[in-house]
Amino acid sequence: MEWVEGEYIISDDPGRVDLVATHELLDDTYWASGRSVEVVKRSIENSVCFGLYCADKQIGFARIVTDRATFAWICDIVIDEKYRGQGLGKWLAKCVVNYPAIKGHLQILGTKDAHTLYERFGFERGELLRRKR
Repeated sequence: MEWVEGEYIISDDPGRVDLVATHELLDDTYWASGRSVEVVKRSIENSVCFGLYCADKQIGFARIVTDRATFAWICDIVIDEKYRGQGLGKWLAKCVVNYPAIKGHLQILGTKDAHTLYERFGFERGELLRRKR
């Protein structure tokens, strides 16, 4: 699937995800700093992934770990620092939580600092955020 907003594209095409760019984005986060390129590669291979692109440059990433039947863990939502403050993170999160393959699934995610963002999408506070069905 692809979503387009002006010059930006979100795609779930796994072949389009740039491993180096994804590793760099994740390495700048509090939750994934220090993950090796190999671990990031395996996580991409075993998840439903979303890339956010400006032209051909990947500027964002998110992924879903799921059994494709009942459960979806939404994780690693990140936007390049240079592109923050434009609503791109909200748009990426909206595309991920509304992804047809996980519609109706129990959706959870963890965050240390973005509770209000995810509450907008129906997640409830707790140790982990859970999304109302």
